[in-house]
Amino acid sequence: MATLHYGAANDPVHIDDRALAHLKVVIATKLRRNESFTLSWVHPEGDPVGRSTIWIHPSIPLRFTFEDPEAPQLNMRWIEELMQSASSTGGIMLVDEMIETPESE
Repeated sequence: MATLHYGAANDPVHIDDRALAHLKVVIATKLRRNESFTLSWVHPEGDPVGRSTIWIHPSIPLRFTFEDPEAPQLNMRWIEELMQSASSTGGIMLVDEMIETPESE
């Protein structure tokens, strides 16, 4: 399980390593462009039921910590979907990965 440390918050956000690797690409791209946006997710099993949203802004410290020392191979389709949602008025809603299958190609 990866961890997103945001601002001065004492309680980091726990996200699947693979999902955070993809989010990191999208977040870094948006922040490099000096663009702010929201990031929302449904609380994982074991946490209180609900969902959370944070405002991602270039001036707020951000750190990504991964459990797996090896970076995963990235799914460009998933990154594109996350980028599109980041540019929408609702911001990024962390969604499940779109797996490419022979039928979907």
